[in-house]
Amino acid sequence: MSHARVFVVIRATIYATGFIALLLVFIPSQLLARSGISRPPPVGVPETFGAAIAVAGAVVALWCILTFVVVGRGTPAPFDPPRSLVVRGPYRYVRNPMYVGAGLVLAGAAAVYHSLSLLGYLALLVVLTQGLVVWYEEPALTRSFGTDYASYRERVNRWLPRWPRDASR
Repeated sequence: MSHARVFVVIRATIYATGFIALLLVFIPSQLLARSGISRPPPVGVPETFGAAIAVAGAVVALWCILTFVVVGRGTPAPFDPPRSLVVRGPYRYVRNPMYVGAGLVLAGAAAVYHSLSLLGYLALLVVLTQGLVVWYEEPALTRSFGTDYASYRERVNRWLPRWPRDASR
């Protein structure tokens, strides 16, 4: 692996760790503590389902980070973006899979802890993320990648996968 690629991996790891630590660990733990929840209830079906959703979300987010590093030669951080438009990996299905993965982690944690405060935090993040994507990220990607990004936007939905209408394709 080249020195440049190693440096990108290190940067991506640092930025992703900071994002995860703040938005998916620190703030949720503070919300749980303020709600009086110190540990999850005994493990049952809802908790197992929630844990599975959280793990799936974490896998999606990790896949996104690796795709940014390998394909885009950059990181998920807006101040250190990929050098090329990333349309492979999870980005083939949804334009913003990292946010979807983070949302799944929070939804899963809310189920595990039976926490309405985590659901409220998730709802707030959904609204803020929608604004960030529409008013900052999409215009920035349009400026950076022009017609390639416009074509990608036509093919891939922002949040939900576009399922093929014809199974023969």
